[in-house]
Amino acid sequence: MSAPSLPPCPTPSKPAIALPEGACDAHCHVFGPGDVFPYSSAATYRPDDAPKDKLFALHRHLGLSRSVIVQASCHGTDNAAMVDALEAGNGNYRGIAMVDRDVTSAELEALDAAGVRGVRFNFVAHLGDAADKDAVREIVEKIKPLGWHIVVHFDSHWLEDLAPFLKALDIVTVIDHMGRIDASAGVEQRAFRLLLDLLEDERFWVKVCGSERLSRTGPPFHDAADYGRLLVERFPDRVLWGTDWPHPNIKKHMPDDGELVNLLKIIAPTAEHLQKLLVDNPSKLYWPEVL
Repeated sequence: MSAPSLPPCPTPSKPAIALPEGACDAHCHVFGPGDVFPYSSAATYRPDDAPKDKLFALHRHLGLSRSVIVQASCHGTDNAAMVDALEAGNGNYRGIAMVDRDVTSAELEALDAAGVRGVRFNFVAHLGDAADKDAVREIVEKIKPLGWHIVVHFDSHWLEDLAPFLKALDIVTVIDHMGRIDASAGVEQRAFRLLLDLLEDERFWVKVCGSERLSRTGPPFHDAADYGRLLVERFPDRVLWGTDWPHPNIKKHMPDDGELVNLLKIIAPTAEHLQKLLVDNPSKLYWPEVL
């Protein structure tokens, strides 16, 4: 078990910008409470409880009315806490699950009915073993009939190996946290160039969040937000944004979620880009029935 993470900011500030109607937090988590939804014995970290009521309150405070809750490795493939939050979200919350390779069609259909729209795979050292590629292939074939997509979380050094593998899966793929590039290495760094090349394929999307993880200068994380702006400008129809609340595994510079919203002034400085990033693009992936 790694060193304990910091708890999320207890009193986030009110954002200085008004978000458009229907704005979506497309990447956040719920943890526990552990006495109701136990944590995985195989987890590499044990977070503080961050239950759905606290997440819902944060969204109201920030001006976000929709959300995508991403299953995190501390709960493993037991998606119960996430599904519980989706069912309480009255259709305004969607989910990304983690599943085992032997998941059944009936289990997937139950997740779909609850609001799950994809599966996440991790290739990140601090979260344990990388996802097995054969298992990924099997799971992808099982979820294609549901019209789901996959979400891939990887350390940036993985991308050279992963890019051809991901392309061969032939499914819509969302890349977490700007591919976890090094914000101090410049736009010509190999990881960022590989990310841009991958995104030229229209099956690929990217989340322009995680500035607090990628920054090398610390708060207010402008060095990382600049990369988000470049991605929004180049791929305006295939970008998503989220808070990443409650920011698992942050051990330094726990962000103020209100200030993370304020980074959108850098990431999506025009009203058109902000509308696509927070409303139109999440609708295409998660609420196509309302378009």
